[in-house]
Amino acid sequence: MITGQLRSKIDKLWEEFWTGGITNPLTVIEQISFLMFARLLDMRESTEEKKWSRKHKNKPFPGVYFSPDQQHLRWSQLRQEADGEKILKIVRDEVFPHFRHLGQQADQAGATVPQNTFNQYMKDATLMINKPTLLVSAITMIDALPLNQGDTKGDLYEYLLSKLTTAGINGQFRTPRHIIRTMVDLVLEGNHEEAISWTVGDPACGTGGFLVEFMQALREHFTSPQGIHVDEETGEKTYTGDLIEPAQWKHIKSEMYHGFDFDVTMLRIAAMNLMLHEIDTPDINYQDTLSTNFTDRKETQQWAEDAFDLILANPPFKGSLDEEDVHKTLTGKVKTKKTELLFLVLMLRMLKLGGRCAVIVPDGVTFGSSKAHKMLRQMLVEENQLEAIIKLPSGVFKPYAGVSTAILLFTKGGQTDNVFFFDVQADGRTLDDKRDKIGAADDWQDLDVLRKIWPKWNGGAGKKHFQDRTAQAFCVPKKELKENAYDLSINRYKEIVHEEEEYDPPKVILTRLKKLEAEIASDLEELEAMLG
Repeated sequence: MITGQLRSKIDKLWEEFWTGGITNPLTVIEQISFLMFARLLDMRESTEEKKWSRKHKNKPFPGVYFSPDQQHLRWSQLRQEADGEKILKIVRDEVFPHFRHLGQQADQAGATVPQNTFNQYMKDATLMINKPTLLVSAITMIDALPLNQGDTKGDLYEYLLSKLTTAGINGQFRTPRHIIRTMVDLVLEGNHEEAISWTVGDPACGTGGFLVEFMQALREHFTSPQGIHVDEETGEKTYTGDLIEPAQWKHIKSEMYHGFDFDVTMLRIAAMNLMLHEIDTPDINYQDTLSTNFTDRKETQQWAEDAFDLILANPPFKGSLDEEDVHKTLTGKVKTKKTELLFLVLMLRMLKLGGRCAVIVPDGVTFGSSKAHKMLRQMLVEENQLEAIIKLPSGVFKPYAGVSTAILLFTKGGQTDNVFFFDVQADGRTLDDKRDKIGAADDWQDLDVLRKIWPKWNGGAGKKHFQDRTAQAFCVPKKELKENAYDLSINRYKEIVHEEEEYDPPKVILTRLKKLEAEIASDLEELEAMLG
């Protein structure tokens, strides 16, 4: 958890950019990401250098990310330079162009870093800092951050991302971390042993929050205190304890996660976010997953269909797309231009048979009356196993948006018998733009209730516990859903108990009013007497 002192350092760094003329939150985070990346790269180079020296004591280190004539580009050299103009020139004209060739250079040096990680992250990267004094201050402040501590650097970046307060033009906005964690816990319940071999994807990954939180949940579950090891030289933490095999950790940290986004800024931030959370080689792709290009492009064909064991997502809700650009396998299932519907069809296509999905959708998906809405809901209920509808209050995405949403949980294929409904009315935060915490920091109110009772549901086996429709959680049989045109809105099925109010007879109320008036008149006479 980020400490008050570290929080102050981040706030000060943020203010430094603000007063330096860079006020767009996304730009600030992107620029900080570039500089953090430069420092992390130097730390990795130092680790490779120490490994080399142990194996080749008398041979000079050839360099992995920096050749011998590029040593002046390393963070450890830049932080010692006092001339701001010189630092600005080196970073702008040499460091950034060098980043774009890192994948190829690391590959030639034999480092286990896939080319696309660096190439995609730094593609078209531009230094937006034009003031030498701002760059020097930023380097000094970032150098003081504990980036060598795996657990802290992840929290640090989450705090940076929390400063994003506006939605993108396509309706992208950051999903609150406790909502993501709730979704992760639901899909992992009873499945941890299987999950370590899953392939996990997010077709609209944004800052990578879902993939990061899934990694965190696995780490917490499988790592014992004895399994946490700290490298004496770098301070880097590794989690290869007695609860999981090193080979399995390798899959989790380098092969499990795959994200896609068509916003280049989000792409870079997501890659950095995952790298800072111990995901060594994040596969983050610059790709519009709804487009024809996603399915037909050689590099992404393998992910377009029957690829994932799990998909976690909060795709953009806003706007419509050019129908000609959307792949026919999507519009062939549901004739629509609405992104929220197309993404659901896409996720069904991307999942393996038996694969699961937890996704946030606008409320309209659950009750919309258009032909496309009805067809999609029918597809979820009749051709797949729709397991849960979790209604969220309309304020959970403020200050980005006030839209009312729900979480859908379903499995590709299978059979729907009963659907679990849960009404979240409070999530431990205020529902205004401030979203301040209510009570203890770890109190998630109704989300805690949901996570506690979810094991009782157990995929529908515990339906006997959820027959009371006046309760917060209840289930509805498939037959009833079908009779209601597959309407999935919780208000359609929730029963409201109205308590009849009892009032006194009018004469009793009148007598009481006369008595009150007499008491008031008496008090006024007493006050008048006191005033003489």
